[in-house]
Formats: sequence, C-alpha cells, structure tokens
Amino acid sequence: MIAMRGRHKLLVPFFTSGYPKAKGALDLIRAGIDAGADMIEIGMPFSDPMADGPEIQLSSGVALSNGINMTDTLRLVEAVRRYSDIPLVLMGYFNPIFAFGINRFAKSVSTCGADGLIIPDLPFDEADELSRSAVQNNLSCVYLIAPTSSAERVEKIDRACTDFVYAVTVTGVTGAGTRFDRSTDSYLKSLRQRLKKPFVAGFGVSSPASAARLARYADGVVIGSALIRAFRLAKNQRSGLKEVSRLLGDIRHTLD
Repeated sequence: MIAMRGRHKLLVPFFTSGYPKAKGALDLIRAGIDAGADMIEIGMPFSDPMADGPEIQLSSGVALSNGINMTDTLRLVEAVRRYSDIPLVLMGYFNPIFAFGINRFAKSVSTCGADGLIIPDLPFDEADELSRSAVQNNLSCVYLIAPTSSAERVEKIDRACTDFVYAVTVTGVTGAGTRFDRSTDSYLKSLRQRLKKPFVAGFGVSSPASAARLARYADGVVIGSALIRAFRLAKNQRSGLKEVSRLLGDIRHTLD
C-alpha cells in the first residue's frame, strides 16, 4: 500500500532506468530523493513509448542503446531500495511485461522492493490478469484519467486504482512545454470533487509555478520531461545532477 495524503503536496519525479548510462539513473534518483521527493516513478525503457514526448522518448532510446532490459530495471529498484524506503512505482508499457511474463513480472517487481505499477497503454478494463497478479503480490495499480474521460469512466477508474489515481493534464503526450489554462483548472477541480481516492497530476509540469497551479486541486504532481531536459542541457553529469536537484528543490519549496 502507498500512503498518499500527508502534511504537504506530493512531489513525484520520473526518471528512466538506464538513463543517462547503465548505472547513471541511480545517481539521478538519489538526487531526487535528497531534494525532497515523496515518491519516485521509474520508467521502464521501451522502443515505442506512445504516451511520452520527445525528452522521455530520448531517454528511453538512450537506455535501450545502453542495453537496458527488464532485469536491469529490477536491479535498479533493488539499489534504490537499499538507499531509501521511499515509495517506488514502475511506469512503462505492456509489451515488455507480456514478454517477461505477467505473473513473473509482478512477483519480481514486488520482490525487488517496488510498490506499484503504472502502465499507460493498458486500460483498467483490459488489465484483469495483471491486476490480479499485482494484488497477489501487494502492488498498487495506478490507472490514468484524461480530460476526455467521461464521468462514468472516471468513477470506474477511481474504483479500479488501489491507492491513488494519475490525472493526465493534457490530451497529448508528456512534455515540459505544456501551457495550462482555465480548462485545466476546471478539469482538476472536477476531479477533486468526483474522486474518492487521492490523485496526482502529470504531463507538463516544468517549473514551481506550473507545479503549484496543478497542486491547487491535486494531491501531488509528477515531473519528468523537465528533469531530463535540465540534465541533458547541462555541460556535464555533475552539473546536470545539480540542475535536477535545484529544480526539484525549488518545486518542493513551492509545494510546501
């Protein structure tokens, strides 16, 4: 189980397993934890990440070129777990899970110390087998709600999620250049009124201001593309880690 509601809004950074190097993701995750993250999403690299924008696509491609596979991602989870007891959620696509074996995957994820799963291309009403296996292995199942989701579907997704819901803020892919407007505010406000479970908002968080805007209604925010971009544009790995820490620290301060 993943405890969600606490004294402050949750900060949830996303990092891709195997990016920028086979072992480099651990340094980024440690930086995120030390900067005040409440939960970490770890991306499982995939060749066709359909829900992800250019930055996360790039990180996934780099990871695959580094030879990262599912076993390497599970080892990363083990390494993070030795560093911290922070909740860890694996996010990725169903094809590699199916190839790995659904039951084997859920058992392995639980054994290595992860707490939950987000599979963007697996709707809750097609996830019976994975959901059953996840429950048997004490893993939280997190499903996505989009601005286009009907009221009936929002209610069903709320029930299907184990501990919290992931609210997608836009009808496109992830990316740090998203601009939020009044329709975003109305959408999140309506979710606040409809959902019985806590929810985090993601897709487009890139600054303290954008994080604070979403956190008016959401219980937390997810940030990924902006972190990868900050690291990528830095002149070296050391300065990249500092930039990631600075951005997350600023958002943490704003959310508090």
